[in-house]
Amino acid sequence: MSVSLIRYYDRYRQQYCLEEVYGERALRLAYETPVGRAFSMLVFARPFFSKVFGWQMKRPGSRKKIEPFVIQYGLDPDEFLLSLDDYDSFNDFFCRELKDGKRPVDEDSDSIVFPADGRHMGWQEIGSEEQVFVKGQKWDLSELLGRDEALIERFSGGSMVLSRLCPVDYHHFHYPVGGCVSDPRWCGKLLFSVSPIALRHNLSYMWRNKRCLNLIETESAGHCCFIEVGATNVGTIKHRSLPSDGSVKKGEPKGWFEFGGSSVLTLFEKGRVGLSEDLLKYTSEGTELYAKVGDRMGRINFH
Repeated sequence: MSVSLIRYYDRYRQQYCLEEVYGERALRLAYETPVGRAFSMLVFARPFFSKVFGWQMKRPGSRKKIEPFVIQYGLDPDEFLLSLDDYDSFNDFFCRELKDGKRPVDEDSDSIVFPADGRHMGWQEIGSEEQVFVKGQKWDLSELLGRDEALIERFSGGSMVLSRLCPVDYHHFHYPVGGCVSDPRWCGKLLFSVSPIALRHNLSYMWRNKRCLNLIETESAGHCCFIEVGATNVGTIKHRSLPSDGSVKKGEPKGWFEFGGSSVLTLFEKGRVGLSEDLLKYTSEGTELYAKVGDRMGRINFH
C-alpha cells in the first residue's frame, strides 16, 4: 500500500505542513488497493452510502463526537458562532457558522478571493497544466462542465482554481466575485472521495461526482463559473436564497456542504484574471496552498 503523505504550504505560517487526514486508514484502503477501489465504485461512491452516514451524523447521539474532534484537530472554538454545547448533532457542528469578522474579505476593487477555507491549486490557463496531483493527469473541461458546448467555448483556455475542503475546515463556501448569478445546473450522481489520496489515482472523480454549476456575470471580470462538488458522505449541497435580482457581493456566503470533505472549483474566461503568485508557484510544484475564504486569490485584468 502507498504511504505517500499529503503536503501543503501554509500561506500564514510560511511553511510546508503535513495534513492530518480524517479517516486516513479507510481512505487508503479504499483508493490505494485494487479491491478497495472496486468496493468504492460499488458501495462508497453510491448516494445511498452517504445518505446512511449522513443520517447517523444528524442523530443527537453524534454530539459526543464534537469535543474530541475539536481537540484532535486543534480547532479554535472562539471562531464558532455557537458554543460546543449548543450544537444538536455532529452534522450541525460540521455546518457551523463563524462569528462576524473571523473571515474578512479582501477590500481591493481589483481582487478576486478564495471561496472557501482549504487547500488550493490554481492554473492560469486550463489545458497547459503538466500534471494535477500526479504526472499525466489533466483536466477534462468538457466533462467537468457537463458537456455544455457554450460553457466549454467560454472557459476554454481560461483560469481555474481548485479549493479542497477537509472535514476539519469551515464548510461554508462564498462568492469569489460579485455579480449576477444565473440558475444553478446539476450534473453527476456519484460521490467518490476528493482527497488527494483518491485523486492521485483518478482525477476523473471530480467530473463523475455530483456537482452544481453556477454562472456569475461580473462587471469587470467577465463570467465566472463556480462549481460545488459533492463527495463521499457529502451528498447534500445547500444554497442560501438569492435576492430577486440575482445580484451578490464578493465574499458573500453562498451555501454549505453537510458532513464530509469536498471541493469547489472557480473558473474564469481566458485573460480576465491573474492568479496570485504563491498559488501558481506551489501548484507548479504539485503542492496545495492553504488559505482562508475571503483572502486574495488573484486580481482582475482590466481591459
